[in-house]
Amino acid sequence: MHFKHVLVLCLINLVLGQKDPHFAADRNTIVHLFEWKWSDIADECERFLAPKGFGGVQISPPNENLVVTSSNRPWWERYQPVSYILNTRSGDETALADMISRCNAVGVRIYVDTVINHMTGIGGTGTAGSQADHDGKNYPAVPYGPDDFHEFCTINNYQDASNVRNCELEGLIDLNQSLDHVRSKIIEFMNHLVDLGVAGFRVDAAKHMWPADLEAIYGSLKYLNTNHGFLDGQKPFIFQEVVDFGGEAVSKHEYTGFGTVVEFQHAVSLGNAFQGGTQLANLANWGPEWNLVDGPDALAFICNHDNQRTGSTQILTYKNPKPYKMAIAFMLAHPYGTTTRVISSFAFDDYDQGPPQDGDGNLISPIINDDGTCGNGYVCEHRWRQIFNMVGFRNAVQGTGIENWWSDGNQQIAFGRGNKGFVAFTIGYDLNQHLQTGLPAGSYCDVISGNAENGTCTGKTIIVGENGYADLSLGANEDDGVIAIHVNAKL
Repeated sequence: MHFKHVLVLCLINLVLGQKDPHFAADRNTIVHLFEWKWSDIADECERFLAPKGFGGVQISPPNENLVVTSSNRPWWERYQPVSYILNTRSGDETALADMISRCNAVGVRIYVDTVINHMTGIGGTGTAGSQADHDGKNYPAVPYGPDDFHEFCTINNYQDASNVRNCELEGLIDLNQSLDHVRSKIIEFMNHLVDLGVAGFRVDAAKHMWPADLEAIYGSLKYLNTNHGFLDGQKPFIFQEVVDFGGEAVSKHEYTGFGTVVEFQHAVSLGNAFQGGTQLANLANWGPEWNLVDGPDALAFICNHDNQRTGSTQILTYKNPKPYKMAIAFMLAHPYGTTTRVISSFAFDDYDQGPPQDGDGNLISPIINDDGTCGNGYVCEHRWRQIFNMVGFRNAVQGTGIENWWSDGNQQIAFGRGNKGFVAFTIGYDLNQHLQTGLPAGSYCDVISGNAENGTCTGKTIIVGENGYADLSLGANEDDGVIAIHVNAKL
């Protein structure tokens, strides 16, 4: 084979690798265990995530961050790096490495929230005791000095790509990733995490960095560590925070050549639809026509740690549970998006509110209640039956496309995934339909209203006839506006 052809194939494999979440077989979906301790994540991988078929965990930034004493240690202090020392309120490097090993051992991958656009917005002391001299642009524990940052300017014009990428976001001192020294420190940090066994990275504020700089950094990352169950020659999965609804100078499409992007339009459009703002019938063409990137380039989600706090009525959160669960069910039932992610929140009443903590600012662990839900201030949406059972649905229907789409032309829809699964949704009025499911004949447990356990169902039972048809009934006033059945929940 000609050398140039070999080079092209290598580059294609590298890019595809950075869009592959490297899930273990028959697993899907990343859960963001927001602000959990490393030891608690390890426990959750073993006792819940692995048995329920989750593919991985996004963890909060693991490197040293500024201790922000105002606002009672707010959540956003984790996004103010002081150094790349692996020591935070979640634990030190030893605890982090133990968590990564334990989760990988049960087939649950770890993805690191990576903050490489900037350092802190003020000066002070970090969680590992290092100093941050914001005004002097000195971070000796990295080390970074004044020459490693862009000249001071403030982001104030989203129609100017240079302003967006070279200036300070919310006063956070802006690193210059075009410099060899800055790149080398970032690459060293990320490669150390690869050595520890992580599967990939969420890249915070990617919109505010030049695509060429990020491509160079990703291209210098090591292959994943085969001692943790990865195949030889696999590159880390990359999913980049690029907030783009159109009409700005920076486009999410600029970042899809070397990784996936976190698709914010997905969250807003489905949030609007499942609150009645858009007819569900219009979701028949759900995909790029809705201003979304192509499915293989997207990480799909409904809300995240950031936009759930904005107060936007377009963003569904745990505070509006019925449409929130419906939107997540649609996301997990629909084939769009190579990778999906759900958040596991802690309860909050204001924007700044930090995670559950004791009087000294130490994180406290979630309590697991007898019914499987969480306490101690944690919401744990991933433990809601309607969500973890839809992760099971997505596992059951892997490799299939949409078939037997049905709509009443308004606010009721239903569709199948090959001959593996079928879902139906309604907003505002009762659904009573005789529909073709495409499933083999038999009795199925509706995994939204209950669980299939030992051949019985704790919720609704749906009978599919020899011809594949089933009678589906869903009341408008029921707690959940969706029914879901699949072959792994056949009784």
